[in-house]
Amino acid sequence: MLGRILLIVNEDWIVRHRASGRIVTPSSNPAATGEYDLYSNGNIRVTDEPWDARLISHSISSREVSFRQGVRERDGKCVITGQPNRLAAAGSWDGFHAAHGATGISSIISVQNGLLMSSNLHTAFAQYLFSINPDDGYKVTSFQPDNWRIDGKILDIVCRDPNNPDHVSDEVLRWHFRQSVLANMRAAGEPIFETDFPLGSDIMATLCQEPDGKERFEMELSRRLRVTREEETDVLGRREIF
Repeated sequence: MLGRILLIVNEDWIVRHRASGRIVTPSSNPAATGEYDLYSNGNIRVTDEPWDARLISHSISSREVSFRQGVRERDGKCVITGQPNRLAAAGSWDGFHAAHGATGISSIISVQNGLLMSSNLHTAFAQYLFSINPDDGYKVTSFQPDNWRIDGKILDIVCRDPNNPDHVSDEVLRWHFRQSVLANMRAAGEPIFETDFPLGSDIMATLCQEPDGKERFEMELSRRLRVTREEETDVLGRREIF
């Protein structure tokens, strides 16, 4: 994680636990709480690669509806916790969201870019508070205090079955994991955005008052314009059919 995402180094390097002086070697075990130092014969610097801030978006475009339906049919459960939707047969999906994995790889809304998860986890996933590393056995990593007790869980096989052509893309998971590292592991980390907007509240005014409010305001405006274009495209498509 350090060498592949966070650090730019041109020589071999090691990590040493400051209190004990012990050299830390690669391991699947969680690192002990404490201070660690990096040593190298060359230069070490933290990448300035920007992270891709996101908003949870809700759209009624036909492409989004198809995406949501496809993710529900493939997964049928929260693929993070394993909690099944026992109301699926009744057509109720309350509490379950089809989350987009990536925003920067493709503009095509594909089932391979989605995961079904509990609605509270969707919010955390969109803000990069946890992620899944496809290069570490699809392990879930929580980058903040683990409110949901998901750290160390393994992504459910139902969404990543290689025999299913619609399985979630490793590239999508890798992209999201990279963004999570960039958002959480440099200095104090990036801001966590407000997501609880009571009915009738002034969403845009709230966005402007947040850290990085200008950027988030622009993101929300861009999202609304994109949704409008998608809905207009859907209307034109239906007119052509009839």
